Amino acid sequence: MAYFEETLLHEQSVTGRSGVDLEPLKNIPLQTGLPARAFIGLPEVSEPQVVRHFTRLSQMNYAIDSNFYPLGSCTMKHNPRLNEKLARLDGFAGLHPLQEESTAQGALELIYNLQNWLQELTGLPAVTLVPSAGAHGELTGAMMMRKAHEAKGNARKYILIPDSAHGTNPATAAMCGYTCKEVPSVNGLVDMDAFYAVVDELGEDIAAFMLTNPNTCGLFEPNIKNIADKLHSIGAYFYCDGANFNAIMGRVKPSDLGVDVMQLNLHKSFSTPHGGGGPGCGPVAVAESLAPYLPSPHVEKVGETYTLKMENPTSIGRIRGFSGQFGMMVRALAYMKSHGIDGIRQAAEDAVLNANYILANLKDTFNAPYNKNGEPCMHECLLNDKDFRSNGLTTNDIAKALIDRGHHPMTVYFPLVVQGAMLIEPTESETKETIDDFIGHMKAIAAEAKSFAGDVEKAEQHFHALPEKVFRTRLDEVKAARQPVLSVQDL
Repeated sequence: MAYFEETLLHEQSVTGRSGVDLEPLKNIPLQTGLPARAFIGLPEVSEPQVVRHFTRLSQMNYAIDSNFYPLGSCTMKHNPRLNEKLARLDGFAGLHPLQEESTAQGALELIYNLQNWLQELTGLPAVTLVPSAGAHGELTGAMMMRKAHEAKGNARKYILIPDSAHGTNPATAAMCGYTCKEVPSVNGLVDMDAFYAVVDELGEDIAAFMLTNPNTCGLFEPNIKNIADKLHSIGAYFYCDGANFNAIMGRVKPSDLGVDVMQLNLHKSFSTPHGGGGPGCGPVAVAESLAPYLPSPHVEKVGETYTLKMENPTSIGRIRGFSGQFGMMVRALAYMKSHGIDGIRQAAEDAVLNANYILANLKDTFNAPYNKNGEPCMHECLLNDKDFRSNGLTTNDIAKALIDRGHHPMTVYFPLVVQGAMLIEPTESETKETIDDFIGHMKAIAAEAKSFAGDVEKAEQHFHALPEKVFRTRLDEVKAARQPVLSVQDL
């Protein structure tokens, strides 16, 4: 391997080398007390070195432009280039959150229209676009529920959470001062006997139930109306985690299912960029009873003018500095308007179709714990390694073998209620040929494991060496977690 493929940009630094030639500072006093040519530790490299370094890194990385991400629970769908182009228009990208409302009427109208689209899709009458991401939206929703209960004189003590929930759900509840009560599942669905029992036991000490639907096992909860009715009978709220809205958007309105509040992940359902810790947007839609507690600011239309409502005595207040990540809103509305309601509905239908196609083709090769009798899944299917452990093959091995075959692995070991879980979500973006290729590689890995004819030691030696064909072979993930290298000085 060439020298530059193995070196950090810092290691390529040569004293005095520069890729730019800047004018010296003139008549500008340095307030920091540092000399004008202070050393701040940046690498000294030429422009070609910088370009080549980051181009190499991009080629080493896996990207949605090179293949698909079958990550269950994450919905890594295609980001249309049209959306990116619109978000970069000067009139949008050049806005400042503190400029006069009269000079940002187009932006405020866009936010207002996006609110209306989300209200129509969810059936819930009020929406805030302020939260920064899905988990932030969860926190916002929980804060609104708590304030509503406090206004009635009882903040309540508990939030119910199913055992298959996203980890952010209990974290959100705890941050708002609630104690979590876990509700077990049976065959991937809420155990209704256990649910009724805990509601009868705790009664009006229950603030809400946080349920993802479709749930994290890739199944639609058939008792969702009964759950909502039981909660409402004790004055509790029904919180729906909208992480999997991609499976039902345009087909089902959560309000019709009894949902009082839900967050929506724009990166999952409406194709804004996902991952990397970058800017996000996690709108929250609420029922009329929770609308008075929306965070500030909120876009309203007065006559023909759009305005930011900053003051609201019943609001939970500000949850971030400004009005949310505007570029994400541009991308999401562009996706909605270019698809229309019929296209959004088809996207949900195609996502479910693609997941069921994978399930139908792999359920006889891998164990499908919740689809043994031919039950369909929603937008993601759940398999595990149960039938291969005796052959020395684990879920982790399957994931590493997929990397060698040019595929990003599916979500592994989640949800935690299934041992050796493999959660697969193709999204609606992928063609049958792409999905067939993935299915073929999954079957080939299974056949390879069986070819060792029960020689577990030999199978483990083979699979534990994978991946072999990529820039980085198998890493010591435990050591990486316990002894992270966070800077050049730690190398």
